[in-house]
Amino acid sequence: MEITFLGTGTSQGIPIIGSTHPVCLSEDQKDKRLRVSVLVSWDKYQYVIDCGPDFRQQMLANKVTRIDGILFTHEHADHTMGMDDIRPFFFRQGDIPVYAHKRVLEALRERFSYIFSSENKYPGAPSVIENELTNQPFSLGNLDVMPIDLMHNRLQVFGFRFKDFAYLTDMKTIEKEETEKLKGVKVLVVNALRIEPHHSHFNLDEALAFIEEVKPERAYLTHISHMLGFHEEVQKQLPKNVFLAYDNLKITI
Repeated sequence: MEITFLGTGTSQGIPIIGSTHPVCLSEDQKDKRLRVSVLVSWDKYQYVIDCGPDFRQQMLANKVTRIDGILFTHEHADHTMGMDDIRPFFFRQGDIPVYAHKRVLEALRERFSYIFSSENKYPGAPSVIENELTNQPFSLGNLDVMPIDLMHNRLQVFGFRFKDFAYLTDMKTIEKEETEKLKGVKVLVVNALRIEPHHSHFNLDEALAFIEEVKPERAYLTHISHMLGFHEEVQKQLPKNVFLAYDNLKITI
């Protein structure tokens, strides 16, 4: 299985428009972060988790020519606003499967009614196949995927476990029974927004404590804001099995 970090930034990305913060002015490419998303590839299958406003740029940067579907963690704009850019995949492949909580599908239908509606369809609009997720395993290709129920302050969010890989973003709290689903995972990806506490995201200390609890072989931090600091400086302070993810990083499991 190969994981490509398409984007590792928070809702505004890094650099933030007009910001003079030192991290936003950094020349290090690892400090330049698009909105958060990953591509999960195995055998002949490729699925994207989240489809934010940088989706087109991410697909071009990684030369992605086919996707088998899109999984959505939740409905916030930085995770969904790239939906219109699925059009090239639709024109080549036909209807694109999407997987999300019922609430998220409802939000997408409202936001992208021209994609989800079958009435008076504009000829250039893409179409999707809706797959409603509950907190139960589901099949993607030849693999069973385990949803992980998370809370993003007061909003429910899905993380996903693909065999030995788990991806959790926009997470602030998790129930013990959901943490149990992560037992034995080899690679864990989890959000770490900044140093200071935040009302709806793990800060660095919370992310590291959670990693220590789950005990993966390797862990990667994502959904990073400029307030976490410079990539190279933060990386030097992390445990030896914890890494700051960065855009276009590829890892193999």
